[in-house]
Amino acid sequence: MEDSKKGAPEVLPAYSKVSVLNCIDLSSSDIQKSVSLLKQACLDSGFFYVINHGISQEFMEEVFAQSKRFFNLPISEKMKLLRNEKHRGYTPILDEYLDPINQIHGDYKEGYYIGVEVPEDDPDAQKPYFGPNVWPTEDILSGWRQAMEKYHREALGVAKAVTRLIALALDLESDYFDQPEVLGKPIAVLRLLHYEGQISDTMKGIYGAGAHSDFGLITLLATDDVTGLQICKDKDAKPQIWEYVAPLRGAFIVNLGDMLERWSNCIFRSTLHRVLGNGQERYSIAYFVKPNHDFVVECLPACQSKENPPKFPPIKCETYLLQRYKDTHADLNSYNK
Repeated sequence: MEDSKKGAPEVLPAYSKVSVLNCIDLSSSDIQKSVSLLKQACLDSGFFYVINHGISQEFMEEVFAQSKRFFNLPISEKMKLLRNEKHRGYTPILDEYLDPINQIHGDYKEGYYIGVEVPEDDPDAQKPYFGPNVWPTEDILSGWRQAMEKYHREALGVAKAVTRLIALALDLESDYFDQPEVLGKPIAVLRLLHYEGQISDTMKGIYGAGAHSDFGLITLLATDDVTGLQICKDKDAKPQIWEYVAPLRGAFIVNLGDMLERWSNCIFRSTLHRVLGNGQERYSIAYFVKPNHDFVVECLPACQSKENPPKFPPIKCETYLLQRYKDTHADLNSYNK
């Protein structure tokens, strides 16, 4: 880790391009304008800002403060809360390997997964991504669970508001994604993230988070004011061109996931993104939304034609996610060695 700070690290050079993203105001009464801005963003890059989303700035700051409280714990305490097979709990540095072609090591970030709380005796707890969460005890972090559960609920409300605009942008009924069979029991996951201040070096394969696209329907990302997130609008370009996404106070950075790209037959974009560390600590909070376990994702009728047939076969949400998580996370047995 030490020698990665030598050489010619990629920080934030003055000539780096900053992406210009559309900004959607969820409080706007001009729905048509919001849908138009969102559709343009989904066709272009699959990234946009959402403002006036209803979660207060005071509460956002409280959740960030609670996140820092957890990551400031000794590693011995954090490892007691190591993620389980349901992907709940702590993920150490290097646990995730998002870009094995270009990364020498795993991601230089640590995280914490919090899903939908499902009691052990609930039949739904048998599903892969449902069950009880892993929580720090009150004597270690008082009020922590309550803050995270509240944020989880409020973020789901924001996500559903965004999916209504996405539905309209796809010429669907506004509640298409909000139907019980689609998002009635969503696989919605809150993930706290902490980048320790490692300096990334793309020439040496060292990244805060390797290049990847998200797995699900949409992701809401809240960040602090430290720049690090980059997107590549054309993943097939040689060489790839990366643009920074500037933090925007009080806003969510929203991006589309691979499932929505499949749903829309690649009309809407799921874009490669990565995080480069510049020596500063960085905190972010991601909220990933996927449909119900048993929902089958298949090409929308409005997104296919004789000239543009479906590019992907139908697939059950649960099946798709199990493979994607398996491909990107360390085997839990490796922590017992």
